[in-house]
Amino acid sequence: MRTAIAEALKASLKAQDKRRTSTLRLINAAIQDRDIANRGNGKDPVNSEEILQILAKMVKQREESAAAFEQGNRLELAEQERQEIEIIREFMPKQLGEDETRNAVRAVIAEVGAEGLRDMGRCMNALKEKFPGKMDFGKASGIVKSMLQ
Repeated sequence: MRTAIAEALKASLKAQDKRRTSTLRLINAAIQDRDIANRGNGKDPVNSEEILQILAKMVKQREESAAAFEQGNRLELAEQERQEIEIIREFMPKQLGEDETRNAVRAVIAEVGAEGLRDMGRCMNALKEKFPGKMDFGKASGIVKSMLQ
């Protein structure tokens, strides 16, 4: 994962794509920050799964920023955030669609043996374990809740 990001950064520098270069540098900085924090806590450097979590967090931050810019009628800044989202998503696995998410939730509910809302946490943990970075867990949470009621 790190090498793919590094190679993309080299290519964007050669192509003089400023937006892509700055976004890739932000990704590298976020990964290095987590590495430093882990080193301070005596943990190993970040692995691919943690990198996916970092990328998902970056996408969510940019989605929130784009929405705020749109509300403030700053459409050029909202568009800039959306461009960054597209660049970050290139390094993430393809997101599951609505139907695929529903099927995955059904399978996890059956696997866990969930019977009511009190089992929601177990279902969400199982989904996060099986589908890291592949689904929007906010939406999945709503689907799990509706199926368990």
